[in-house]
Amino acid sequence: MTAEPELIWDLGAELGEGPVWDAARSCLWFVDIKGRRLHRYTPATGEKASWDAPDQIGFALPAEDGSLMCGVRGGLHRFDPATGGFTLILPVEEDRPQNRLNDGFVAPDGSLWFGSMDDSEEQKTGALYRWFEGELVRHDDGYGVTNGPCLSPDGKTLYHHDTLAKTVLAFDHEAGVLSNRRVFAVTDDGYCDGPTMRADGVLHVGLFNGWGVGLYSPEGERIGKIQTPVQTVTKAAFGGADLQDLYMTTAWLGNADKRAEQPTLGGLYRVRVETPGLVQNLIRLP
Repeated sequence: MTAEPELIWDLGAELGEGPVWDAARSCLWFVDIKGRRLHRYTPATGEKASWDAPDQIGFALPAEDGSLMCGVRGGLHRFDPATGGFTLILPVEEDRPQNRLNDGFVAPDGSLWFGSMDDSEEQKTGALYRWFEGELVRHDDGYGVTNGPCLSPDGKTLYHHDTLAKTVLAFDHEAGVLSNRRVFAVTDDGYCDGPTMRADGVLHVGLFNGWGVGLYSPEGERIGKIQTPVQTVTKAAFGGADLQDLYMTTAWLGNADKRAEQPTLGGLYRVRVETPGLVQNLIRLP
C-alpha cells in the first residue's frame, strides 16, 4: 500500500455495500442496502448521484447492454441509468419471504453469481445462486449471511463466505459447476464481509468490525491488512484506469452508538495500492 485511506464520500450509509468499477463510464457503483439506495461516484469530476431502489438492494452489477443487474429483495431487477428506472426480471426465493439478496459477482463467462440471507440474520436460510442465459440454479444452501462470491484469477477456485460463522469457503470451479466445498480461512478480527480478488491471486476480504481489509494468499494464509479509520468495512473493489485504486464501502449498521467517535462510519473510502485488481466482467444477458 502506498497511501492512507481517504474519505471521498461522507454519505453515512447504514449498510454501504457492493462497490464495483464500471470501466465504460469510469465510475464506481455501490449500494446502501438498508437505505434502499443505489449510488454512483465519478472520480474525474467528483460527481455523486443516487437513486431510490424498490426495496433493499444488495448489489448492482454492469451488464453488456449498459444496464445494471440489481439484486433487490424479492428478485433480480434491471436498472437503466438513463431513466433511473428499475424493472423486475426474475423473482427469486418466493418460497423464502424472510430472505433478501445480499452480494453478487460476475464471472468471465458473463454469468451472475449471488447469495441470499435471512434479513433478520437469525436463520440459516441463505443460498448461493448462478444466473446464466436466463436460467437460475441454486448451488449451495444453509448460510447465515452470504457474501461474495469471487473467483481466483485462473477461474478454478470460487470463494464464498458464511459471514456469521466468520468463515471463508472455497470450492473447485469448472464451467459453472462447484465441487469440493472446504474451509479456506476463518477471520478472528471481525466478520468476513465482501471479497474481491487481486490480479496476483491475493483475496481481499472486508472485515466488518475488524477495522480494515484482510489479505489472504491462495493458500489461505493471512498475509496483510489494509487498516481503515472506521471499524466496519463491508467490501472493497479495484478501480481506476489501472485498477490500482481500491474503493471500500463501510456501514454504521449495528454500531449506531459508535457514530459520535467514528462520524464517518458509512462513508466511501479509497486507497492507492501497488498491485492491481482484475477487470470487471459484464453480465451476459439472455
